[in-house]
Amino acid sequence: MSRIGRKIIPLGSGVSIAVNDGDVTVQGPKGKLSTPTVPGIDVAVEDGHVVVSRQNEQKQTKSFHGMMRALIANMVTGVSTGFKKDLEIVGVGYRAQMQGKKLILNLGYSNPVEYEAPAGIDIAVEGPTKLSVAGIDKQAVGQVAAIIRGFRSPEPYQGKGIRYAGERIIRKAGKTGAK
Repeated sequence: MSRIGRKIIPLGSGVSIAVNDGDVTVQGPKGKLSTPTVPGIDVAVEDGHVVVSRQNEQKQTKSFHGMMRALIANMVTGVSTGFKKDLEIVGVGYRAQMQGKKLILNLGYSNPVEYEAPAGIDIAVEGPTKLSVAGIDKQAVGQVAAIIRGFRSPEPYQGKGIRYAGERIIRKAGKTGAK
């Protein structure tokens, strides 16, 4: 069996889960998330925890077993504590600011980059060079953080750009002036 798929998912306080035909819905203090189930995968709620099992031993079903368990575990974590990605901006004159719900980024281009976050995602500017993306959906938080990082990816020579907090950029040696 799948090592990930075998693990049970504990439900925290205030988190409820409903399994309807073809849908798993998780509701908690921060919101509500749902995902469709995969054919061949059973989801059962027992004694305050969730068990994900498979109906057969086909290769495709084995592949979906761990994935379905991970999706449900991420939904439970999202509605109880949420997810957060921190970003850092490195570069002279590079900065971020919020104007209402719009994120305004000055990244060395001739015009500032404007980005409006989708529903359910909160962007907070903690300083001129630090910002965070938070929400209950792990995939959406990661996608928005990747979009923001993509506006000016870190370059390998001087390290300027937008990077995840704690990300290590492998630096290249520039021109050394051949003798």
